[in-house]
Amino acid sequence: MKHLFRLIRPNQWIKNMFVFLPIFFGGHMLNLPDVVAGIITFFAFSFAASSVYCFNDLADVDDDRRHPVKCHRPVASGAVSVRQAYGLMALMFVLALLTLMLLGSHRLEVMAVILFYWLLNLGYCAELKKHAIIDVCVVAFGFVLRILAGGLATATVLSQWIVLMTFLLTLFLSFAKRRDDVVRMQETGEAPRRNTSRYNLTFINQAITITGAVTLVCYIMYTVSPEVKANFHSDYLYLTSVFVLLGLLRYIQLAVVDKKSGDPTKVILRDRFTQLIVLAWGLSFLVIIYL
Repeated sequence: MKHLFRLIRPNQWIKNMFVFLPIFFGGHMLNLPDVVAGIITFFAFSFAASSVYCFNDLADVDDDRRHPVKCHRPVASGAVSVRQAYGLMALMFVLALLTLMLLGSHRLEVMAVILFYWLLNLGYCAELKKHAIIDVCVVAFGFVLRILAGGLATATVLSQWIVLMTFLLTLFLSFAKRRDDVVRMQETGEAPRRNTSRYNLTFINQAITITGAVTLVCYIMYTVSPEVKANFHSDYLYLTSVFVLLGLLRYIQLAVVDKKSGDPTKVILRDRFTQLIVLAWGLSFLVIIYL
């Protein structure tokens, strides 16, 4: 049971918190029906993502067995059989569909988004992640699908700003994660991924710098845009840009100096400085929007 639990990677479910962004930025966090719809969508997306994780470990089993760390994954280590992994993959997907039945009138639209996410990521695990640049774009687009699902579940219209910022931020994080693979390839002489050889530190560093800078500029433009100021009835949203800048700089420090950008989820869960920045940003935004 412990190994089956590891296979579905519940620690990665934190990524699905993106479904709450439309509710948060839309000022609906005090609307109970929207919050409930967001929670249902979160679990549905999490079950679908766990189904993908099962397939990913099945698709990568041969490569994982040669990896110094990934060889301990449940399927690669033999703790979970191939038949059990496929069964768990199917179970997680069925749970995602059943969870969506709890939604109201928008369940079919949300189901379509999650189904598209599931199929896209099966394609990613089987083929798309073998191609440099395409791999990180698919990962970033997956987060856009998360906020789209959250918006549809609560009938919240997404602005172009939230879509752009979500894509850019997760693209930045994806490039930082690939940097960890490039560093490992240089140290061991073996590529952790099949497409790692299509990256090098010069390219990755420039890509991180570009996406980080564009993300910050996009966020600043969002906070000073007339429609956003009118929507939130505040001219002080731009002050929260300080926390976004600090967060980006901290993550670049972790990637370039500490070489610990291999798992963004672990960074968020373990790095106290990052947690404080995210908390300060969230509280400041919360005060501006709701008080």
